[in-house]
Amino acid sequence: MKLILLGAPGAGKGTQAEIICEKLSIPTISTGNIIREAMKNGTEMGLKAKAAVEAGQLVSDDVVIGIIKERLAKDDCNNGFILDGFPRTIPQAEALDSLGVEIDCVLDIDVKDEAIAARLGGRRVCPACGASYHLEYKKPAKDGICNLCGAELIQRKDDAPETVLERLAIYHEQTEPLKNYYSKTGKLKSVPGQEEVADTTKLVFEALGI
Repeated sequence: MKLILLGAPGAGKGTQAEIICEKLSIPTISTGNIIREAMKNGTEMGLKAKAAVEAGQLVSDDVVIGIIKERLAKDDCNNGFILDGFPRTIPQAEALDSLGVEIDCVLDIDVKDEAIAARLGGRRVCPACGASYHLEYKKPAKDGICNLCGAELIQRKDDAPETVLERLAIYHEQTEPLKNYYSKTGKLKSVPGQEEVADTTKLVFEALGI
């Protein structure tokens, strides 16, 4: 299955990507990860990405598309893949189409902004060991202290209320139009994100028929 995952930041699509990946034994292709990998491996597109990053610039769509093309050509993508975090814009979707990549399904995990703000705003992480907690859903045994190593928990900058609102605004402006773009192809399926991961997964599997 060749799948694109859509969803606002904090909608939980990364977790669902991991679960689908394990279920179907296909790779999850995260744009950020493969750009870093291409830079590390010194591929032609990786070197171009590195030059942009070192110059303090965004990696251009042309370079991102080139890196995606390199990644999809690997043998582990023969039976399918999950694109997580790409495409982010209509031009990127059009560029993906121009590569001749046949996508089977575009799955949107739909979560309201208010729920995302509460979900991310309450998240706390341990800077020492990386453990993750939530002020409402997964409280540490001792307030503000990591259960595993005893370090003081922090709120990531990405989870600060003003940052969350900014990320959501960018999503609605740049990425959400992809739902209409793929709806026209008949490939879009939408699943309402649930509070419990298992409940969302059940709906995802039903939508994908797996």
